[in-house]
Formats: sequence, C-alpha cells, structure tokens
Amino acid sequence: MLVQLAIRNYAIVDSLDLELQDGMTAITGETGAGKSILLGALGLCLGERADAGSVRHGTDRADLAARFDIGSLPAASDWLAERELPGDDCLLRRVVTASGRSKAWINGQPATITDLKALGEHLIDIHSQHAHQALLRDETHLRLVDDFAGHRQDVASLNALYRQWHDRRQRLKRLSEDSDEIQARRQLLRYQVEELDQLALSEGELDTLEREQETLAHAEESLREAQVATDYCDSDDSGALALLHQAVNRVSPLPGSDRGALADALTMLGEARIQIEEATRELHRFIGATELDPERLAWVEERLGEVHRIARKHQILPEELTDLHQRLHAELNGLENGEHDLDTLSAEVETLRDQWRDQARRISEQRRQAAVQFGQEVQGQLAFLAMGKASFEVDIEARDTPGPDGLDRVRFLISANPGQPARPLSKVASGGELSRISLAIQVVAANHSTTPTMVFDEVDVGVSGATAEIVGQLLKRLGQHGQVMTVTHLPQVAAQAHHHLHIEKQAEQDTTQTQMAHLDPAGRVRELARMLGGVKLSDRTLAHAREMLEASQHEHH
Repeated sequence: MLVQLAIRNYAIVDSLDLELQDGMTAITGETGAGKSILLGALGLCLGERADAGSVRHGTDRADLAARFDIGSLPAASDWLAERELPGDDCLLRRVVTASGRSKAWINGQPATITDLKALGEHLIDIHSQHAHQALLRDETHLRLVDDFAGHRQDVASLNALYRQWHDRRQRLKRLSEDSDEIQARRQLLRYQVEELDQLALSEGELDTLEREQETLAHAEESLREAQVATDYCDSDDSGALALLHQAVNRVSPLPGSDRGALADALTMLGEARIQIEEATRELHRFIGATELDPERLAWVEERLGEVHRIARKHQILPEELTDLHQRLHAELNGLENGEHDLDTLSAEVETLRDQWRDQARRISEQRRQAAVQFGQEVQGQLAFLAMGKASFEVDIEARDTPGPDGLDRVRFLISANPGQPARPLSKVASGGELSRISLAIQVVAANHSTTPTMVFDEVDVGVSGATAEIVGQLLKRLGQHGQVMTVTHLPQVAAQAHHHLHIEKQAEQDTTQTQMAHLDPAGRVRELARMLGGVKLSDRTLAHAREMLEASQHEHH
C-alpha cells in the first residue's frame, strides 16, 4: 500500500508531503488545478520517462519519493530480498535535474529505471482514461485475459522458449545457406592450426630467442673487447695494476710527516688496486664463460625468421601468435565438435518447437477457460453500469502464424443492443459506451489483481447521473479490499470515497503553486457542492451535497 508521497520542486509544486490511507480516496479539484501532478510524480517514482519540464521553474532539480508498506506483499518482498534490500517498507526515490537527467534509488541504494518499473509492477496498478484507446488493440485483450488467468509467468516462459526456438531456427537457416563457406573455413583453420602446432611457440620463448640472438651475434666482439679491457687492467708493464703498484712504491718511502699527510691517498690507492683486481677477475670469468657458437646462432636466427614469417602471414605482431593459436584452435574445436553441425542443430530446433507447441496448447486451454469467466464477470459489471442489454464476449481464434505469446488471437466483442451480432469494440462502441465498457473490464481485472494499490485516472469520463453513482459504488467496493485512488470530476463518484483529497492551484504575486489537502466532512460537503453547482454555492446545493455524502457514508456501514 502507498503510505506516503513526498514532492519537492516538481511542476508547480514547491513542497508537499501526503500521507495516504487504505480504502478509496477521491482526488478532486478544478480543471487545471494540477491533479495530473500527483499522478505524474507517482509515475516518475515508478520509472516513467523524465524530462527537464518536470522541474519547477527557477530550481535545479525535482526530488520525488514514494513509500510503500509491503508487509503483505510477498512478491515485492522477494524481489527486494533477491537484491539484498529487505524490509517491510519500500522507498522509491527519483531525482530529475534541470538538464533532464535523472537518478533513482530503492531503499537508499542506487537503482535503474528498469528496476523501478519491475518493482512497481508488484506495488501498484494505474488505470487511466487512455485505457479506452488501448482496449481497441487485440494485444491488450490478450494481456488482460492472461492476467485474469493468473499465468503471467507461464506466458513469460513461453515467450523465452519461443525466442530460443526462433534463434536456433535462424542459425540453422544461416548454416544451411552457408554450409560451403563453413566447410571452407574449417579447412583453412585446420591448415593454420597445424602450421602453428608445428611452430610450437611457447609462452615467453620469443623474448628468450631475441636475447640469445643478440648475445650470440655479438659474442666475438664482446670477447675481443673484454680481453682488451683485461689487458688494460693487468698488463705486466703498463696495466692499471702495475701503475698503481708503482704509485704506492713512490709514496711509501717518503719521510714520516709527508707520508702521514698522504695517508688518505695511500688508502685510496690500496682500495683502487682491490677494485681493479676484482674487475679483472670478473672480466676473466666473462671470457671463460663466453663461447663462439655459430651453429647455435644460425639455428636461433632461423627460428626467429620462421616466427616473424608466420606473424606477417596473419598480419599480427610476433608476440600475438600464442593468443592467435589459442583462438583458432578453439574455433576449430567448435566446428569439429558439432557446435555448428546441421544434424545436431536441426534436432535441437525440432525439440524446441515441440516443447513450445506443448506449452502453447496448455496455455491456450487455460485462456479459453479464463475467457468464459472473464466475459461473464464483465457482463455482470455492464449490467451494473446500466448496459444490461449489451452482450460481451471474449473470442479466441487460432493465429495464422505462431507468435511469442502462443497460438491464440484474443478479441473482445460487444453487441450493444439485443439482436445485433457481436462485433469488435472499435467498430460498435460509442464514446460513452466505451467508457463504461472500459471501466467494467478494468474493475474485473482489478478484482483479480494481486496488487494492493490501484489508481484510476478519470476512468469515469463520459458517464453521468445514476450511472456515475454506480461507478463510485464499484470503486468503493474495490477500496474495501485494498487501496484505491481515483481522479474524478463527478460528485457522485467522489461522495462514495472513504477519503477525499482536494487539489487547488494558488497564484501569489508572480508565482503559481499547487496545494493538496485531505478534507474533513465539512470540507467535503463544500467541495461536492462546488462540483455540483459551480463556484457560487447556494444553500440548496450545499444541502444536496450534504445529503449525497451522508447517503454514501451510511452505505459504508
């Protein structure tokens, strides 16, 4: 149940907090007062499309929130629990900026518009005057009968099965048409994979080969230069070690005072000799470890040449060959292991078709059973709405071609007068008749809905007098088992409500605002009188309004 609606800077509303109750709530106000604002704000919380025009002029964003009590809504509770958002309350919030962008939250966690719509289906049903137009389409008739039958999940499963069947059927068609191309692709892959198998390039091998090639190619030059460096360090007469030895011999014999002044120099000469000796040993080790191996060099260069040749053939870098090998091998396995085998795919298509037809036949039988009861209940509501002579029926016939929703075409037929054949709604119903037929259908649908909150937006358009009072009684009955909010211009309907919400537009200086308030009994009498007789309220009109309200309240008890 919707328990609270908070609106900030939306359309011509500055700030508004509404507490809502169960039962039937009538929403009234003069034309243009902003009744659509209430439903618009609620619609945005439920994932409807937003635009910059939603934001109150002069502000940077509109902020809307709707709180629902879901303690008795297991479907909504399960939906939230699956997303780790549990709780007995559900808070939907939507912020729309002046640039037209929007953000959404569910119980304080960021959410997508798709999430709002999916969760909203478990929380609220909105029936609008535009439903009249939707009733002229066959797909609406099919959906209503399926909802009435209570097998929405079965139809969704059938739809998914149809998409699988259609997908495999299209793939089979493409493969049948392209079998020559598939065979050519398989042969090419075999050749390419075999060539890469023979190359057998391992992970990291390319880097190793390139380093080894560089070492082997420069081995002779490296040996020569290392030997020269060794000679510089350790030549008998002119090497660095011999020269350092001579330098020490020159300084050591000096008198004690001079030798003391040169102590640091002697120390450094000694350290330099140690460093040169260590460097000489390293050079000797390098010379001893380095070998000239022209045969190994030739093999490494041939191996690298083969790697680069195959990489050029595939127009990739040499280091990408390993990944290419894996991809081509996987594709070849897919082709050779029957993933695209025509016989296997053909059998799968037949299996999916048979599964779809079996499930479609079961759903078709359920539809035919539900259609009879649905037609009877609508017929009963039409009689209640002063169309007792009209005849309503649900016609189900086989489709020319199978579709995602099954084998059936569902149409609502009506005969407004006895003796006339039943014909589609669009061909026989006048505006007023269509309004009443639409209301009858929506009341039947709502009676079987598991959604506890229903909103009716001017569904009483085109009715008046005693019929209007009956419409109010219908909505009041629905409100006795849940929460019903109805936007209406008819006092006969508003008088039946358990609660009355009045919407008023106020102009102050250069700004316009919409105010909404729950009416007490005296306020309800004045509002009903306004709806009955216009702006100027006479004693007679007020008395009529009071009598209307008292009569409807007496019926409550």
